[in-house]
Amino acid sequence: MKPIVIVGAGQAGLALAAKLRALGCETPIKLIGAEPAPPYQRPPLSKKYMLGELERERLHLRPESFYAENAIELVTGTCVAAVEAAEKIVVLDNGTRIPASHIALCTGADPIRLPKAIGGDLAGVHTMRNLADADAMADEFRPGARVLIVGGGYIGLEAAAVAAAKGLRVTLVEMAPRLLARVACVETAAWFKALHESHGVDIREGGGLSELKGQDGRVTRAHLSDGTDIDVDFVIVGIGVRPGVALAETAGLAIENGIRTDAFGATSAPGIWAAGDCASFPHKGCRIRLESVPNAIDQAEAVAAAMLGQGAPYVAKPWFWSDQYDVKLQIAGLNTGHDRVITRAGDKPGTVSHWYFAGARLLAVDAMNDPRAYMTAKRWIEAGQSPDAAALADPATPLKSVPLAAPQPELAEAP
Repeated sequence: MKPIVIVGAGQAGLALAAKLRALGCETPIKLIGAEPAPPYQRPPLSKKYMLGELERERLHLRPESFYAENAIELVTGTCVAAVEAAEKIVVLDNGTRIPASHIALCTGADPIRLPKAIGGDLAGVHTMRNLADADAMADEFRPGARVLIVGGGYIGLEAAAVAAAKGLRVTLVEMAPRLLARVACVETAAWFKALHESHGVDIREGGGLSELKGQDGRVTRAHLSDGTDIDVDFVIVGIGVRPGVALAETAGLAIENGIRTDAFGATSAPGIWAAGDCASFPHKGCRIRLESVPNAIDQAEAVAAAMLGQGAPYVAKPWFWSDQYDVKLQIAGLNTGHDRVITRAGDKPGTVSHWYFAGARLLAVDAMNDPRAYMTAKRWIEAGQSPDAAALADPATPLKSVPLAAPQPELAEAP
């Protein structure tokens, strides 16, 4: 019997394999990962793992016994060289050819690296995406060391928080006029800028990195676009990711900001599926790609059901989080298309939430140390309900007393 072959042993790949078994699938399953480690959690890499608060074994998503008990053949440290879509064959980098009944591409996303021309290949220049990245820079985190962080998104800010907490001297540069320019409102960005500056992080917005300079092949200095130079001991680059589409592209699959799938996770080639960070899918009249653990799990489980003929269209319920210092940011919904932001003070000092609206419709919330605001907003968004903005902005009005408008119909799905 031809196996189901899952390419990519991350959160999505494992979730897909586990769901297949939970749904009663008896077909052999091969879960193939390029990394030598078994499937593990990635979010703690830039948080508790880097701080030394989480042991390596506790990163593992499942105990070793899980794979044998569920008849999942886990193949680690092995790269897939090609996928032959028409014949549904997976070709490994050692030349082994595996005919499959179904193929699922859970190939994640890859960090964008600095060009070699500006010193991106110097020793001491790191990205933060996988366990090897975290381990490679672990010895760099020495108290007093000078670190330059390139990029003011969530990965950069989380790295800055870890570095500052461990006593490093931190400079963060962001080319955009402000932090979190692509993903958060001005209010949230300003809140986190103040938080980091209170911990001694030197934040420089509206200017980027021009060049890294080194000595004996290792980075020692950074020349910034404003003409200044700073001495550095190492650099962390957090300027975004690109979806892992190389295998899909060479296999001739449709690509559209990721591997293009329908609402069930099917790609343009019969019998080939995609899920997780690498997949773009229809959502409320448009097409999106989500980089989050919840999406990786939920979408992969939806694909598993669809693969067995038991599926329903995947309906994403986006939520995200970020841990920085003693702050937990929780995000519900997607803020794309918002035209105003309502700020609501939390019940305790230092807590606040920012609510995104498009007209009268609630789209999303950023909640800083305010789980009640987050959970309330998440429930409203998923129900298609929107609160009265004036009442919401009034801290004297309890959240449970904020009046709601009638549920609003969702937009039609994109093709």
